[in-house]
Amino acid sequence: MLNYAYCSDKYQYTMGKSFFDSGMKDQHSVFNLFYRKAPENNNWAVVSGVDEVIEMIANLGNMDPVFFEKFLPGDEYKDFRGYLSAMKFTGNVYAMREGEIVFPNQPIIIVEGPLIEAQVLETPMLCIMNHQMAVATKASRVCRATNRPVSEFGSRRAHGPWAATYGAKAAIIAGCSATSNILAGVKYDYGSTGTMAHSYVTSFGCSVEGEHKAFDTYVKTHKGEPLIMLIDTYDTLRCGILNAMKAFRENGIDDSYTAGYGIRLDSGDLAYLSMECRRILDENGFNACKIFATNSLDEYLITDLERQGACIDSYGVGDAIATSKAAPCFGNVYKLVEIEGQAVLKRSEDKIKLINPGFQITYRIMKNDPVKGDIYKVDVTCLRGDELSRKIENGEGFTVCDEYDRYKYKTFEPGEYTAFTLQHKVIENGERCVPVHTLAEKKAYYDNTLAHFSPSERRLINPHYYKVDISDDLYNLKMSIINRLVSEIKDFKL
Repeated sequence: MLNYAYCSDKYQYTMGKSFFDSGMKDQHSVFNLFYRKAPENNNWAVVSGVDEVIEMIANLGNMDPVFFEKFLPGDEYKDFRGYLSAMKFTGNVYAMREGEIVFPNQPIIIVEGPLIEAQVLETPMLCIMNHQMAVATKASRVCRATNRPVSEFGSRRAHGPWAATYGAKAAIIAGCSATSNILAGVKYDYGSTGTMAHSYVTSFGCSVEGEHKAFDTYVKTHKGEPLIMLIDTYDTLRCGILNAMKAFRENGIDDSYTAGYGIRLDSGDLAYLSMECRRILDENGFNACKIFATNSLDEYLITDLERQGACIDSYGVGDAIATSKAAPCFGNVYKLVEIEGQAVLKRSEDKIKLINPGFQITYRIMKNDPVKGDIYKVDVTCLRGDELSRKIENGEGFTVCDEYDRYKYKTFEPGEYTAFTLQHKVIENGERCVPVHTLAEKKAYYDNTLAHFSPSERRLINPHYYKVDISDDLYNLKMSIINRLVSEIKDFKL
């Protein structure tokens, strides 16, 4: 397998050569990975990929100088190539947990360390995080469209085996109950699910009797496991469901079958067919037989099926999740925010591209409601150790103001709130310093986090936007840098 610490852009290393030759390579730097706007008008995004980032960082510096000669040839690069072949990451990394819910401009990952070491992480880190967060955020949307289980079935549509495997992981974190991908199931000790394709049915002969034989053979060879018959190969209502019930009955499969049994619909009018199948199954005593639905589903189709009263017990969703089909490119960016203790920022003609400078930390503020329980109320990003950060850490009263409308503010009195930080140190002096969480634990963390947001913030269409602010000190720092730059640019002449 390729060392994906070097799945990078060449300019990371041309910049690195300049840092190396000019003596800047060891300057203390801080970079933030964050996104500016969630896809599909989401209120927020779901974090996935941090563990793979940690693994990637650990693989830095494991290549022979000959590798670097392939893209940095020539004697002028000889010393630099020797340096790169032994360059390990020696700094610190802070990150949100996988399964965390994150809002625009909040640092998802903060890299603190020597400039050259932090700079070359940009491309592989964005490659990992943008893919997994696109899939996780889409999976969250799809799963929030229903209270019924959703399985991820998108490997065949994913953009390669790497994307299929890690995409399945991201989908599970963000709400999917299962995946069809066996590699993801093995890698993350989560299991995988699946029964049959249309080719299985037609392999027994293209006839109604062949369909019955396919179902009968499957039941006989998989007794003790979940039994799901794909019934739309020829005609769902006139033969498919009838052959499924016949095979179940002939093999003693009924509502007492503890492993579970059901049928799958993969084409046609899923609302109508599911209601008709439910009626037929119930009339024949198969009340516990589940109805599964697939066929290019997404959150909008699932919402509409449920509005129509479809009798579907579980959904399988493929390319909509695996490729984040409606918004395949997630917008995480990686920006320098501090160098040698001095805050820096990128100022742009586009207002949305203006970033928050300095070494930051984000607090999530929670209040207890007598009826609703613990509810998240606001996130606020501070400069580490600034006035608001100290107040929150000490449990003091504080007020947060909207960055773009200072007349919108909210005050929290001492004792009426609890707070916790969203970024945690995951690498210290180049070494991992946090335990490894299982995929099931990451999924449980997401589920628990989601439950603390209000229903209006969780809805898919026109969600109520959760309050996200920055501290006065961070705001003032940003504005002071901008004002200074504006003044310098105004007076600048050749």
